[in-house]
Amino acid sequence: MSRPNILFIMSDDHASQAISCYSGRINQTPNIDRIAHEGMLFYNCFCTNSICAPSRAVILTGKYSHLNGVKTLTDSFDARQDHVAKILQGAGYQTGIIGKWHLGHGGNSDPTGFDYWCILPGQGDYYNPTFYVQGEEKQFTGYVTDLVTDLSLEWLDSLDKDRPFLLMCHHKAPHRPWQPAEKYQELYEDREIPEPETLFDDYATRSDAAKLAEMRVGEHLGVTDVKGEPPRGLVGRELTRWYYQRYIKDYLRCIASIDENVGRLLDYLEGAGLAENTIVIYTSDQGFFLGEHGWYDKRFMYEESLRMPFLIRYPKRIKPGTVNEDIVLNTDFAPTFLDYAGLPVPEQMQGYSIRPLLEGKRPDFWRESMYYRYWMDRDNHCVAAHYGVRTKRYKLICYYAPGRYSNGTLPQASESMTWPQWELFDLQEDPLEINNVYRDPEYAAVVAELKDELKRLRQELKDFD
Repeated sequence: MSRPNILFIMSDDHASQAISCYSGRINQTPNIDRIAHEGMLFYNCFCTNSICAPSRAVILTGKYSHLNGVKTLTDSFDARQDHVAKILQGAGYQTGIIGKWHLGHGGNSDPTGFDYWCILPGQGDYYNPTFYVQGEEKQFTGYVTDLVTDLSLEWLDSLDKDRPFLLMCHHKAPHRPWQPAEKYQELYEDREIPEPETLFDDYATRSDAAKLAEMRVGEHLGVTDVKGEPPRGLVGRELTRWYYQRYIKDYLRCIASIDENVGRLLDYLEGAGLAENTIVIYTSDQGFFLGEHGWYDKRFMYEESLRMPFLIRYPKRIKPGTVNEDIVLNTDFAPTFLDYAGLPVPEQMQGYSIRPLLEGKRPDFWRESMYYRYWMDRDNHCVAAHYGVRTKRYKLICYYAPGRYSNGTLPQASESMTWPQWELFDLQEDPLEINNVYRDPEYAAVVAELKDELKRLRQELKDFD
């Protein structure tokens, strides 16, 4: 069998609850859904560090943040290290990356292992963006999601049809500040988007970390986020509701462009006769809060931030319309690409190929738990550093350091706080994660077991800090 092409489509901050094949509650994404209908949907795909640059480094290297060197947004990626694109390129794959890189620029941080790279500087702009094309700065006219797709299609058209390709098509959208294309400016104008059940969460049983986080929809979104001032006289819950509608509609409008452009890529593969032998993946670099717990942004180990959408189609090997609930991680992406390319997975990669799962064969060794760590202690949105373990039913989180605000001051009432602080959630009984049962005597055995598992995972994954 010929080696498959790999088309890896990744957006930025696209929550699974804003993809209709996952939920269908707030929007419709028919083109993204096509990948699920014609392939497999993973329900429990999680990131190991819910922030943009670290997740991208994990995806490339198959290694956790503490080993690939990108723990935070301020860490540049050392592109001299081995990663999946380099390995595929060395094995004869044509390799390209177009769109958001977000792993630094210049020196040792420029993309390596790619025959062609055309990347946005930093976050990039939504309108008339500048790209670095093989290192040369060039400005384009148009909307960024359309342009990333245009450039991807041009590159695909230029390839040697007798050699396989890896294309990493990385969209900027729907990253903040949520600026939609002109054609979608009025989308959802005539309807109210349903609110999440926990929009007015009071964090009553939670740690101080939840109470101190500065990403509440009704308090921390700004004029540039919602493109205007709220009406006079709005206070309390009504003000939060106004901010939520303004935020979520622009967020979903940005996703409408992504969905349209995913359709363009899928149609190209069909028209070029490439669909049968191309693995197509749609994912996001992490999840995102869409008002759940009253928040926007990510970082926390709570479900909406932790869960990544992951849809994959490969007609030769994956049965259409299938769903998988095993725990898979962004460390698994690179090993999977290599496995399907017929290449060995380097020992330093910490993930597993999900090929057996895709082909209906769950290995006996498959993980029953996963390890998470967020390092940026109160640097952005005042989210405390934490690590934790998640199984199918339970989640244990440890906020391990008191930290400081980004301006260097200690949190208010810090003298009354004790650290570390713990949270335990029974996801079967409490899927919304509103009831911390860490101190409930009925869960004492669960706490002990999960602490042992957390220690084991940290040792296994070499996170000794």
